[in-house]
Amino acid sequence: MADEETPVRTSNEGEKDLRMEIPEVLNLLPLRDTVVFPVLIVPIAVGRESSIKLIDDSVVGGNRIIGVVAMKDPTVESPTLDDVYQVGTAVVIRMMGKMPDGIRLIAQGISRIEILEAVQTQPYLRVRVRVVQEPAQISEEDSLEIEALRRSIADSFQKVVQMSPNLPDELAGIPLNVTEPHVLTDLVAAHLPLSLPDKQKILETFDLKERMRLLLQMLARELEVLELGSKLQSQVHSELSKTQREYYLREQLKAIQRELGEMDENAAQIEELRQKIAEAKMPPEAEKEALRELDRLSRIPSASPEYTVARTYIETMVALPWSISTEDNLDISQVRQVLDEDHYGLEKVKERILEYLAVRKFKPEGNMRQPIL
Repeated sequence: MADEETPVRTSNEGEKDLRMEIPEVLNLLPLRDTVVFPVLIVPIAVGRESSIKLIDDSVVGGNRIIGVVAMKDPTVESPTLDDVYQVGTAVVIRMMGKMPDGIRLIAQGISRIEILEAVQTQPYLRVRVRVVQEPAQISEEDSLEIEALRRSIADSFQKVVQMSPNLPDELAGIPLNVTEPHVLTDLVAAHLPLSLPDKQKILETFDLKERMRLLLQMLARELEVLELGSKLQSQVHSELSKTQREYYLREQLKAIQRELGEMDENAAQIEELRQKIAEAKMPPEAEKEALRELDRLSRIPSASPEYTVARTYIETMVALPWSISTEDNLDISQVRQVLDEDHYGLEKVKERILEYLAVRKFKPEGNMRQPIL
C-alpha cells in the first residue's frame, strides 16, 4: 500500500494548499507502516487496485485532498474501518506519477483528522471526519510552559542527531529553522526512529502541551538507549584493545627473544603451561585462577623456591580431568578383588569403601554426603 515514510520538511510552496478547506467527507487511503504528520511532505506508493481507483477518482474529480491513516495490522489485504486507527491526516496530493507497479504520490499533510464513520466501503473507503485544528492563540500562562517544552525538545533532538549513526547531521538544523511548537513537534516525531504505535500516539494527542510532553519522554528514552549503546561499545572496544595489545606485546617479545637466541627454558615452559591451560577446558573460574597464577609464575625467578610451588600448583590444575567423566564401577565383588590385589591389610578402610559403594548401588539418585575415609 505505501512505502515507509521518508519525511521531508515543507517549504513555502504549497501554503495556499494548506489553507484549503478540508471537506467533511474524504476518500480514505490506508497506509502500511506509515504515519503521516501534518505539514510534512511524504512519498507514498500505491499498488492495490482499490487504492489506485481512489487516487484516480480524487485527481480526476478535482479534489486533491484525501485522508490517509495507518493500518493496525499491515498484513491485512483488504482493510476495513476496523483495521485502521481512528486518527489520521488530511493530505493534499502535490504530484502523481503512474508506474508499472502502481502509482507514486508526493503528498503534503494538512491537518489531523478524527474518523467519525464510514459513508462508503466499496470500491474504497469514504469517511466522515472531524478536522482537529491547532490552537490559533496560546494563553500567556501556557506560552511559558510551551516555550520551555519547545526548547527542551529542540535540545534533546539535537543531541539524538549527534549521537545516532542513522540520522543525517542536517536534521540538527530543524530546531533552528522552526519556531512554531506544533510544527517542531510533528517534525521531530516524524524523524525520530520511533515505532509505529509511538508515532500514532503522538498523532492522536490533540492537546499541544500533552503532545510535547509525550514527545519529550520519547526523546529522553531514545537518548538513554543511545548513551547506553555508546557506553557498551566503548567498554567492548576498551577490552578488545587491551587483549589485542597484550597479544601483540607478547608476540613481539617472543620474536625479539628468538632473534637474540634468548628464548630460554623458563619462557618455553610458561608458553607450554599456557597452552595446557587452554586445552584443559576448565570452568571459567578455574581458568581465570590458573592464568592469574601463570602470570605470577612468569615474574618469579626460576631459582626461587616459590617458582617450584607455583609451577606444581598449575601443573596439578591442568592435570585434573576437568572435562573427562567416567562411569562408576559399583560391582562390589570386583572392587573387593581390586582392593585386595593392590593393597595389603587396611581392612577397616576397605570395609568403609565397600559400604559406601553398596549404598551408592542401591541409592544412585539424590545427593549423598561424601565420606571421609
